[in-house]
Amino acid sequence: MAGRGQPSGPAGSGGGAPGLLPLLLLLLSAAAIIPRGDGQNLVTEDVTVVEGDVATISCRVKNSDDSVIQLLNPNRQTIYFRDFRPLKDSRFQLVNFSNSELRVSLTNVSISDEGRYFCQLYTDPPQEIYTTITVLVPPRNLVIDIEKETAVEGEEIELNCTAMASRPATTIRWFKGNKELTGKSEVERWSDMYTVTSQLLLKVGREDDGVPVICLVDHPAVKDLQTQRYLEVMYKPQVRVSQNYPLQGLTREGEPLELTCTAFGKPQPTDMRWLRVDDEMPQHVVVSGSNLLISNLNKTDNGTYRCEASNAVGKSHADYMLFVYDSRAGEEGAIRSVDHAVVGGVVAVVVFAMLCLLIILGRYFARHKGTYFTHEAKGADDAADADTAIINAEGGQNNSEEKKEYFI
Repeated sequence: MAGRGQPSGPAGSGGGAPGLLPLLLLLLSAAAIIPRGDGQNLVTEDVTVVEGDVATISCRVKNSDDSVIQLLNPNRQTIYFRDFRPLKDSRFQLVNFSNSELRVSLTNVSISDEGRYFCQLYTDPPQEIYTTITVLVPPRNLVIDIEKETAVEGEEIELNCTAMASRPATTIRWFKGNKELTGKSEVERWSDMYTVTSQLLLKVGREDDGVPVICLVDHPAVKDLQTQRYLEVMYKPQVRVSQNYPLQGLTREGEPLELTCTAFGKPQPTDMRWLRVDDEMPQHVVVSGSNLLISNLNKTDNGTYRCEASNAVGKSHADYMLFVYDSRAGEEGAIRSVDHAVVGGVVAVVVFAMLCLLIILGRYFARHKGTYFTHEAKGADDAADADTAIINAEGGQNNSEEKKEYFI
């Protein structure tokens, strides 16, 4: 590059073989006046490389006729002429040389190496094409600044993430836990480098305490570059009242009642107290820390009992509605339930017995009806033929009639 090395020969200080000086002088002079050809026999590709990595430049020839290939830098200084390197920059190294390819590597690439590199082929007419080296620079630092180290529930806080000195400009993305959020970015350019700052406005709640806020960078020169800050959110207590005794069922006269108050907050609540809403606390009520105990309930204890807890953020409460039932409340209902069950069982037995009786009677009548029809034709069974059977049957009927007439 300019200022980094000079070609041996007339354009720079000595360093090449003396016998080559006239040849190099001729070639370099010719290189300055070679016109751009259509490049139909030369092939190359653009190169994108991360700063500090290795870039490889390839000049290839289609249908080679053994013409001379050379590579020039953006200042049109000869890097390689065939397999000879006039340029003193040792970062350029020959990877491959043949009649159809000149391939050169450039190590420890920097931004100053960016630009057009020329492949020249000495044919008639001469041909030339160029390849462009693009240098990517990942961001140097990634920092999150937060407006408040400790926020209060319901507040809106500002976070800023800055990615410094990158090329091209980075894209910044925000995440709260696994949820992506939307920020607002500003880009500043310093010389050939870019600094990007993204602002995020976030309204926090108690569920955000301890959740990481992540700033992630999308950039072609780097993968998985991110930084994070954990949110610290203070919130007022969350209060809950639970009934320890009786565990289930009604609160009845003469029985005990035990309640427990639990409260969670940040910071942890330091003040907790019991009170009776719209009335004084009965004298026989015992309060011990978070517990409330009434050893012998009566109807005068009816009312709303409240547990209050507070911390530096605020105060919260939970209520328990107490209604004292008669001492036998619930027992009558249980007896009534038993009576209903007994009645239902008796009805089921009666219905089953009636069904069984109907079945038995039906079978009995069916059997005797068959017997009646069998005796009705008695006398016809002993006949020798059908005519005799008819006469016997008719005779039987006549005899019956005669008997009936005799008695009359």
